[in-house]
Formats: sequence, structure tokens, C-alpha cells
Amino acid sequence: MTTLFDPIQLGSIALANRIVMAPLTRNRAPGQLPNALMREYYRQRGNPATGAGLIITEATQVCPMGQGYLDTPGIHSAEQVAGWRAITDAVHAEGGKIVVQLWHVGRISHSSLLPGGAAPVSSTDRAAAGKTFTKDGFVDCSPPRMLRTDEIPALINDYRQAARHAIDAGFDGVEVHGANGYLLEQFLRDSINDRADAYGGSIANRARLMVEVMQAIVAEIGGGRTGIRLSPITPVNDAGQDSDAQALYEHVVAQLAPLGLAFIHVIEGQTGGARDLTAKGVKPFDYAALRALYNGPWMVNNGYSRPMALDAVASGAADLVAFGKPFISNPDLGARLRADAPWQPLVQATLYGGGAAGYTDYPTLNMANPAATA
Repeated sequence: MTTLFDPIQLGSIALANRIVMAPLTRNRAPGQLPNALMREYYRQRGNPATGAGLIITEATQVCPMGQGYLDTPGIHSAEQVAGWRAITDAVHAEGGKIVVQLWHVGRISHSSLLPGGAAPVSSTDRAAAGKTFTKDGFVDCSPPRMLRTDEIPALINDYRQAARHAIDAGFDGVEVHGANGYLLEQFLRDSINDRADAYGGSIANRARLMVEVMQAIVAEIGGGRTGIRLSPITPVNDAGQDSDAQALYEHVVAQLAPLGLAFIHVIEGQTGGARDLTAKGVKPFDYAALRALYNGPWMVNNGYSRPMALDAVASGAADLVAFGKPFISNPDLGARLRADAPWQPLVQATLYGGGAAGYTDYPTLNMANPAATA
């Protein structure tokens, strides 16, 4: 019987186990530059014997217009590539594997974060009813500008170039952020996308940008180094439910299946919240039907406990399980999962921004209790 602790091959990426550190925005990259503090944070979690079999980095903007929050890193300049290289080298020295999550926030942004004070870009010109984090704290998202059709090839090229930069920076691969109400999902969902061109209207049209981005990246670095994250029913970032989420995401997965991807990573339910949203009027979503359309590695996420994770892999419902916030407060979460040891609680006050406090100072089992063994 396959277990959470068994090796797995994700396309071109060989993992020691099936425990994944999910992408986690921490706002500790002033000037959009990866730094030494980030290097230590990822290094602490990089040993697959105690940490993650695979680390997926915090969301990382593919271009200057992709930024939506203060002090998030990019991967579109030589200086950023060099900063990430120090991080990937540190993780690899621990025996780990690491991929970067490629991000464009679309309308979940503020003009103060964007070049020349520009308006954010999106599938629509309707503002998101939400807030983002700037030097002035949390503020309303700025009204976006609808991307012109003739601008989309350059946007796709931003993703392609970011994927090339990722390989240059020593990453084992990339995960494209297609979830959580950011740009690609702003095109996917008819609750947001109100376009009348080839990227709006039908399911096939709304999925076109995501598919073309993935095709471009696969052509650049190979499907075996490329994954994607999806969130079919999450309502975060003012992402209203699609009128037929099941049909939409089944179409997306069917289009992605021939690309030979390293993995598909699915957020079940509300990101960081309830797994079952039926009480909130959301139609039940059939994740098993989604998976049936894809024969590659399947990664699941959202609120998994140890028993749930063990069962998901043992039953074949998933090949890997990604843990988010537990990896913040438990740099040795892998060891704790193996030993069935308690998980340390998260300190909410140090989640976003700041320095080492609440970032690189969480104790491991042996630090908290020298007699403990992992």
C-alpha cells in the first residue's frame, strides 16, 4: 500500500516523499528581491527527512504588473534570479526539491504597487470587492483596466520568460498559480470575465489564456517540470462562483492532460477555510470526476490533518498532500507527521511582513524537547 512517506516521480522531479509545502505569501521580500532571511526559511523546511518532499515557494510575480501586495518577490530580473539561486542552492544542499509558483494577481492589486501608478489589468474593468496590502496598510483594490486582446501575447510571454528564469535560478520546476481569484482565474470564471473577444464568453474561450500560458511554459521548460494550481470553488478575492464550475474545470483539466504536466494541485473548498461550502449555497463539486480526466500526479490541499492525508494517499484519492499554514509554525512538519507528534500553533500577528520573528524562529521537535525523537 502506498503511503504519504513513499517516494514519487513528478514528471522530471524525483521526490523522497509525498509531503508538500504549499505556497505561502509572507511579505518579507523588500524591493521584490529574495534575500538571506528567505533563504534560511526555505532551508529549514528543505530536508525531506524532516520537512517537505517538495517545497512550492510563495507566489512570485512574473512581471512588474503582476504584483499585488507589498514586499512579495519577483522572478523577472537578473537580480531576482540571483537571489532565488541562493535559496534553491540551500534547499538542494539539504537534499530537497523546490519549485517556484508563478503569479500574476490581475485586479487584486493597487496602483501604488505598479509601475508608474498604473491601473491593474484583468479580464474585466470591474473592481474587485477586496483589499490588498500596501505601504499604507490594507487598502481597497484599485479599479482595473481590461486587457486588450493584442496585449495577451506579451502577457503569455511574461509567463514563458519567468519559467526560463526559474530554471536559470536553479528551481526544479514551476507551479503556475491558476487559483484564488488571481489573473488566470479572473479569465476562467464567468462571474468575473465579461469579455466579448476570443478570451471571453464560452468555457473554451475563458479557459484559453490558462491553456495558452501552460502550452508556452511547457514548450520552454518541458511538461515534466511544470505544474498548476487550481481552486474550482474558492470564493476568495471576490471570485464569485462560476455558473457551471464542474463543466469549466473539467474542460480545463481535459485541455491540460495532454501536456504531460508534473502535477495538478487542487484546493478543495475555500482556500484557508471550509472544505464543504454547501452550507453557503455552493453546489457540491466532484473532485473525483476531475481527477478521472488526468492520469498524472494529483496533489490535494486545504485543511488536511494527518489522518486525512494518510488516507488520501493510501486510498489513491491523491498522490501527494500539500500543507500550508502548518509548515509556517512547524519547519519539521515532515518529522511530526512521521512521529504523529503535535503541531505547533501559528502566531497570526507575525504572518505577514516583519523579520525573523514568526518566520525562522519556530522550534523543531528536538529544540522544543531535546528528548523527543523524530
